[in-house]
Amino acid sequence: MTHLDTDILIVGAGGAGMYAALAAVRNGAERVLLVDKSLVGRGGATVMAQMTVAAALAAESPDDPELHLADTLAAGRGLCDETLAAALCEDAPARIREMAEWRVGWACRDDGRIAQVIAPGHSRPRCCYVDFLNTGPAVAATLRRQVGRIATIRRVSNLAVTDLVTADGEAAGAVALDLAAGEPVTIAAKATVIAAGGLTRIYRRSSASANMGGDGYALALAAGAELVDMEFVQFFPIGHLAPRLVGMDPIMWDPFRYKLGGRLLNGAGNEFLAAYGSDEAGAYTTPRDLATYAITKEVEAGRGSPHGGVYLSFEHVPRAALDAAFGPVILRLARHGIDLARAPVEVSPIAHYHMGGVRIDERMASRVPGLFAAGEAAGGANGANRLSGNAIPEALVFGERAGRFAAIHAGRRSAAAWPQGAGAEAVAQIRRLADGRDGVASPAARLDELRGLMQAEVGPFRHAAGLERALTRLRAMRAELPDLAIVAGRACNPSLADWFELRAGLIAAEAVTAAALARRESRGAHQREDFPETDRAWGRGRVVRMARDGTISAGLER
Repeated sequence: MTHLDTDILIVGAGGAGMYAALAAVRNGAERVLLVDKSLVGRGGATVMAQMTVAAALAAESPDDPELHLADTLAAGRGLCDETLAAALCEDAPARIREMAEWRVGWACRDDGRIAQVIAPGHSRPRCCYVDFLNTGPAVAATLRRQVGRIATIRRVSNLAVTDLVTADGEAAGAVALDLAAGEPVTIAAKATVIAAGGLTRIYRRSSASANMGGDGYALALAAGAELVDMEFVQFFPIGHLAPRLVGMDPIMWDPFRYKLGGRLLNGAGNEFLAAYGSDEAGAYTTPRDLATYAITKEVEAGRGSPHGGVYLSFEHVPRAALDAAFGPVILRLARHGIDLARAPVEVSPIAHYHMGGVRIDERMASRVPGLFAAGEAAGGANGANRLSGNAIPEALVFGERAGRFAAIHAGRRSAAAWPQGAGAEAVAQIRRLADGRDGVASPAARLDELRGLMQAEVGPFRHAAGLERALTRLRAMRAELPDLAIVAGRACNPSLADWFELRAGLIAAEAVTAAALARRESRGAHQREDFPETDRAWGRGRVVRMARDGTISAGLER
């Protein structure tokens, strides 16, 4: 069995994980292990991000981090951890300028300053970009290049961390599954950073990459960390619905709306956002939670489009303007039979981002010594709703902080402690599963059921009866895990990976559902149809904990 030894273990190699690796090295870590269940630097959310990056650079108008913070807090509906939100806003300009030094290719004005545009929820032009469709890929590629230049950062792809290991209450490393070989791998580490992204893949309709199934939350919770704000799942309001679109991102319509002002129309062809308190008047300004609410209610009222969404129309935009703004994309759409100048497309809400995550302090440290979190895996900064443009700066800022403070923590330890027998049960479990067994159902079938259940009962609009149904079924599926069928064999056995993804997804889903049932109000991305009003008494985050017997509970933050 392979055993690895490192100063810093980073679980997840998207934007947050790669930045954490870079920061750890420049703060003294001599050995950094960067692992990902897909390909290092090519999985996760960063590489899929299309749009803008918020930072108070003051390139277009007077701005400062305090103003950015005010907009972030307003979007968070009173639930942001202000210390974390302030750190995000204060550090974002430095991270964006550092990325510029690394030649990410930010779009620039004629005077050479970084170009910035307005985005929903922002009080001034604050959001920079590479171009309107490739900002995330450019950021990921730039970080990959930087990481690749440092020999002390070891990169391992196709390694799925299944369990964290603690010794005397402190993080000591992890057990992982080599997805190609089907063999266990043990990793001793002086500090561990969870940067494994969010959980939106546990929904039937999502914009998530294949490795966004809640792994980081499940790992941290089982290791003794707390989660916070788990009920707040952001649904992107205009995910593509119809006509059929293959090989293109379902959230691709945001840049079109930013640049060209696409109109949202109900099934009768009427604009409707004003009826819900947001009259856009030529600019794309509606916050995502409000747009999701408006679209959902139009569909429920029987005013939706044929496939159960609403229309997004650019028919008012001259063809020349469409071609000038998005020429290559317009040609790709044409190959799918989509002509934006002549007909609208259908869109509907799609699970896109998770505001909650591991409860951390300003050092990105969890309550488990030596365990840190960054990026979408970290909770608290966004509160009840994330401000548009804050996702990539959150990854960069929190990644840098997590790597820096993990290196400081590791520097205080003389060696990575791997006690005798550590991780033995996790190793044995991988081997037992690889031996194969008959069972009541396959992990893949239960993953499909999980995603359908979350979509139906724990989507953008919730009520007690549906949440209780979901909670009952989720707990039954967790209890059923030992009885699922596994195909025998180790090498390239997808049922092994499916089983561990299901286990993590069920834990993450139960945390979301328990927190949603406990929060008896509507706020931001959490909307209770049986408690439709926002209640000031609930203006505190909910903390999720796991007991030794695996029971998950959600209580008020202390």
